Amino acid sequence: MSPDAVEALFARLAAANPEPRSELDYRDPFTLLVAVVLSAQATDAGVNKATGPLFAEVATPQAMLELGEERLAERIRTIGLYRTKARNVIALSRLLVERHGGAVPADREALEALPGVGRKTANVVLNIAFGQPTIAVDTHVFRVANRTGLAPGKDVEAVERGLLAVIPPHWLLHAHHWLILHGRHVCKARKPDCESCRIRDLCAFASPL
Repeated sequence: MSPDAVEALFARLAAANPEPRSELDYRDPFTLLVAVVLSAQATDAGVNKATGPLFAEVATPQAMLELGEERLAERIRTIGLYRTKARNVIALSRLLVERHGGAVPADREALEALPGVGRKTANVVLNIAFGQPTIAVDTHVFRVANRTGLAPGKDVEAVERGLLAVIPPHWLLHAHHWLILHGRHVCKARKPDCESCRIRDLCAFASPL
């Protein structure tokens, strides 16, 4: 995709949604971190149903430790892999208390050292909580980047590198949100809604309109 097409793509997505937000509910960096860890292989809507009551009760790493793994698991049991996720949330809460004074670090290496936190999760937290221009490549971003020709790649790291290379700096802060939302609501996996797509003339995907 040419630089002019990339600029046009993000200008159109931005015009439709100037201040995109995560569809996960959160209150602060800690609840965001927990929500993102819980969202792996789960829908944001499903996570929000569980975390609404949870975050009303528990909103700090210390409070999460006091809740404990078994009671946390009970509160998130509607989320896939809930037992493993409960174990990770308790473990990461313990490390936040022990190593970071109960605060979520604004540092990739420190975030990725936490249980259950990989590169994608770290990118989401760095972007949303700390305003860093990172690109979190989930299944939606991966699909849109490849399908449109924006930043084709065989794996998520290749797509992330490609996106960082082609997206103009002034669009980077919100870029991953625009791409996620576009993939979730328009450029869907099984049946992309090309008829309503505002960037279809820029897209390399050969789908009949």
